[in-house]
Amino acid sequence: MVDSRYFVDRTKTPSLDQLPGVKTEILSGLSGERTMMVITTLEPGSTVPIHSHPHEQVGIVLSGSAEMMIGDDVQLVTKGDSYVVPPEIEHNATCTGSTTFEVFEVFCPPREDFLSKIKQSD
Repeated sequence: MVDSRYFVDRTKTPSLDQLPGVKTEILSGLSGERTMMVITTLEPGSTVPIHSHPHEQVGIVLSGSAEMMIGDDVQLVTKGDSYVVPPEIEHNATCTGSTTFEVFEVFCPPREDFLSKIKQSD
């Protein structure tokens, strides 16, 4: 693949080990874009604890299953399901299956905390 500012080369994207069993690959949002694309994976039994942030978050499940809480709603999500997390709404996810749970997500604006963690690891 030719280096390009418009196409993502996944062999060169940074990733973060967020928590034990939780990894986030940053696909875009590193250079002043207005949105950030990521792929997050949770190993079986892993949990992203309840949290909130000022970013809008939308996602679609690529594989696996998880119990997700968004606000007062709790639902089992599987491949093909999508979701929206409005800013400042508490949410979490726990991988419920025997396979990795993988989601493609977009944040608006980009997650400053992710960018800070990437800079710290350089």
